Amino acid sequence: MSQYVIFYLGGDQPSSPEEGKQHMSKYMEWIASLGDSAVSPMNPIKSTSTVNSDGTVSSGGTATMSGYTIIEADSMDAALSIAKACPFLEIGGSLEVSELMKMPG
Repeated sequence: MSQYVIFYLGGDQPSSPEEGKQHMSKYMEWIASLGDSAVSPMNPIKSTSTVNSDGTVSSGGTATMSGYTIIEADSMDAALSIAKACPFLEIGGSLEVSELMKMPG
């Protein structure tokens, strides 16, 4: 079984605390439905800095990624099926799914 990373991109902020709670509840149900296939289920990111090729550091980044989830699946099609059920899509976000390569050592 291979591992896949699902990157969360964009998405609208909730218009109220109640809407945020409702979305989080749907998201937690989706995560729970993954069972053991969720290797690293909830990894939000914040405070991005960019290290440029000349070694300088700038605040922020160019990507709209807000987090990621690592799953195990039998194939890319199976990983995409899992991603299509994610409620992040309901708030205007998109998901990128990539297979993780195993490196020697």
